Amino acid sequence: MMIYVGNLDYAVTNDELRAIFEPFGTVAMAEVQYKVRTGQSRGFGMIEMANENEAKAAIAALHSHPFRERDLTVNESRPRRTVRDQYAGGGWYGGN
Repeated sequence: MMIYVGNLDYAVTNDELRAIFEPFGTVAMAEVQYKVRTGQSRGFGMIEMANENEAKAAIAALHSHPFRERDLTVNESRPRRTVRDQYAGGGWYGGN
């Protein structure tokens, strides 16, 4: 299961992100997202956990959990929406 982790401090590293989730189970991947041009953190990351039950336990325990004086936003990752998706759904406002 892919997990979205938002409201991260800009100085958080991949290893620190992994360490937050490891007490809940095996973390296959932990990656803080960075801006391509500047290399600055985008303030969110992605976690991949193979076991869905462990992932759900991590989400339940860590959502709104304070880390570096910020409350984390943790939830199951949704597929990324593109401009094409917006138009396929009837426009930007969801009309048919």
